[in-house]
Amino acid sequence: MNTWEEVAKVQPVVAHIIQNSINKSRVSHAYLIQGARGTGKKAIATLFAKALFCEQPNGPNPCLTCNACQRIESGNHPDVHMIKPDGQSIKIEQIRQLQKEFTYSGMESNQKIYIIEGAETLTVNAANRILKFLEEPSRATTAMMLTENGQAMLPTIRSRCQLLDLQPLPRAMFEQQLLEEGIQASLARIISSLTNNVDEALELSKSEAFAQARKLVLQLIGILATNPDDAYLFIHQHWFTHFKERTDIEQGLDLLLRVFSDILYHHIGDDERMVMLTKTDERLQEAALRFSKEALLSNVQAVMRAKREVKQNIQPTLIMEKLVLQVKR
Repeated sequence: MNTWEEVAKVQPVVAHIIQNSINKSRVSHAYLIQGARGTGKKAIATLFAKALFCEQPNGPNPCLTCNACQRIESGNHPDVHMIKPDGQSIKIEQIRQLQKEFTYSGMESNQKIYIIEGAETLTVNAANRILKFLEEPSRATTAMMLTENGQAMLPTIRSRCQLLDLQPLPRAMFEQQLLEEGIQASLARIISSLTNNVDEALELSKSEAFAQARKLVLQLIGILATNPDDAYLFIHQHWFTHFKERTDIEQGLDLLLRVFSDILYHHIGDDERMVMLTKTDERLQEAALRFSKEALLSNVQAVMRAKREVKQNIQPTLIMEKLVLQVKR
């Protein structure tokens, strides 16, 4: 997204708020940009930073070609600082270094911008330290905190930021966009249920690992439906050898959730909403016979609990072992 007009097509409210702030020179000292993965949090924060530093702006839009815009795009602007989680969290040492930067004047202007990705992963100590900036803001400094889950952050942080709440791109619109990119219809349907990000979608469409993930999820469903006693052995022999990192585990659970939902949609006669399966799929017919509607509702809730536990950094092996034992038929 290179202009606010482009942002407005998918996030009209947020685009309007930011453009007004820029036009009226009333930029807040801190923003909490909240939205699901793929809703454009980083792209919007980067465009915002370009607009504030641009040497030849066109109204609220940056020119994209000046030295400042180019260096922000490449991540090399000395007054725009990006913080990402170090492993599973943003640690206090990272915030100490950021606070040290607060004490310096901008190298090329009188302002600084800090973009904090995955802000919900701030440790308690790191979150408490970042409050110092939020409680004593400098007029020349703007913080942009990006999060998938603002509710997981300290209320004291939320209350000191202007909230920009991003809405998911309508799935049908995004699915059509993927079809135009040349992605097969059945695959576009699955991917559009997982992300709103075109680059990520294109990467998934070409990924052998993603193809293997879909295969393993369908195999697990088949085992849970027909031989549930074998599920424990399956996850240890096959699931954990593929789903290793937290993002991989989350992807596996997302796919598992969609298959259980597909079977439930089939039960209630809403086949059009199915994602992973089709009404002619023999696996769907078999699973629909094995899983009752009540059991499917329970299983969907169990997978959602597992997803929350992954976010809480509970040991993945324990999460999956508990999940397969909780699945009902």
